[in-house]
Amino acid sequence: MHCRGPVAINYAKLLAYKDEYEVARLYTDGNFEKQLRDQFVGDFKFSFNLAPPLLPGRKDALGRPKKRAIGAWMLPVFRLLAKMRALRGTAFDIFGYSADRRLERDLIAGYEKDVAHVLSVLSPLNLDTAIEILSLPDRIRGYGPVKEKSVQDAKARYAQLAADLANPPPAPRQIAAE
Repeated sequence: MHCRGPVAINYAKLLAYKDEYEVARLYTDGNFEKQLRDQFVGDFKFSFNLAPPLLPGRKDALGRPKKRAIGAWMLPVFRLLAKMRALRGTAFDIFGYSADRRLERDLIAGYEKDVAHVLSVLSPLNLDTAIEILSLPDRIRGYGPVKEKSVQDAKARYAQLAADLANPPPAPRQIAAE
């Protein structure tokens, strides 16, 4: 296996994070409402369980922001947010200043540096370690505190692998047939 497969997959994963604009787009592109109408008949009500990053709130038992039930009135807000995605990454992106968005940008920049470093030291002896390092983003899951925990776990594994990458074990010797 070559390194470019894991690099392409994991880099794309880091670049395609779901921010508030993307979540809003997913709820308002028509598929969500179609799925609801296909599953439920008649008049029904629904709500979203959200922990909006801009609203202060309490914490749950695990220390994560407590979610709030927000009614269907949120759909027009989502539509507006989906249209505002052009603001993503600009000075006017109010979500871009959050710790979550900064973490995602840091992960992308860090991965780019990791790829450059791994390629600079790549050898047949450390290929498996290199592939595992470049596949670490696949371990990063969730949002907010859940994502922070998975990032910490990936960084701990990275530290172990970085040592192996710098000092790969010697190649196994083949014993000649007698």
